[in-house]
Amino acid sequence: MATRHETIHVRLDRRTAWITLDRPPLNILDVAMMEALDAALKRAIPKSDFLVFQGAGPKGFSAGAEIADHTPKRVEKMLSAFHAIFRRLAGADCLKIAAVRGCCLGGGMELAAFCDFVLATESAQFGQPEIKLGCFPPVSMVMLPRLIGVRAAAHLLLTGHQIGATEARRLGLVTRVVPEHELSASVDHLLEELRALSPSVLQLTRKSLWRLHFEDFAKRLEEAERVYLSELMRTHDAPEGIRAFLEKRRPVWKGK
Repeated sequence: MATRHETIHVRLDRRTAWITLDRPPLNILDVAMMEALDAALKRAIPKSDFLVFQGAGPKGFSAGAEIADHTPKRVEKMLSAFHAIFRRLAGADCLKIAAVRGCCLGGGMELAAFCDFVLATESAQFGQPEIKLGCFPPVSMVMLPRLIGVRAAAHLLLTGHQIGATEARRLGLVTRVVPEHELSASVDHLLEELRALSPSVLQLTRKSLWRLHFEDFAKRLEEAERVYLSELMRTHDAPEGIRAFLEKRRPVWKGK
């Protein structure tokens, strides 16, 4: 069975939901797309043992959230829509797989990092560039230190540097790096490996792993949201960074 939204495609096969982000050229997530993704997940999760996230087209998994939605008048709605996706995924016991090619940045990297497995092509690029806009990524603030350690997380979050798939694999962000033409086959192979196991034990193990290491995710995300909206967005520099990007100019930081 397959369903389609303007920017989200869902195909259900053998209790696997293939979810494709489709907003060319870089699959940037605006609020409408976030809401469509959450609605798709609401329908797919009860019917699925596995979720596979992928980006349409050759250029990228996703370059993140729409910058225009970060402006003061729209940012609260954007965060609410985006984080609803992660709250839903956090409560789902099905296993999540990200199939990444090309750019995987900002909110796109947050979505991939939230998955249990990340398969990436050799050309994939990962990064959290929010700091360059005077912002920070709330989900990665919570997840990255536990996934790759505080030192590596600080490097990505505080510099906005991009890293390649091999470096991401070394850090533990990526499960496996594969040649470009082997990504689909590698995802299929992983699914066959997992389907050979007891589905109930697999989900129980995944649920226990999450409970032991990420049980406080919702509470920590709520705190990151609070800081973002009530402190960060009240500074001069955060709105200035967003305005400068939209106006295609260098930001004028005032340090306040």
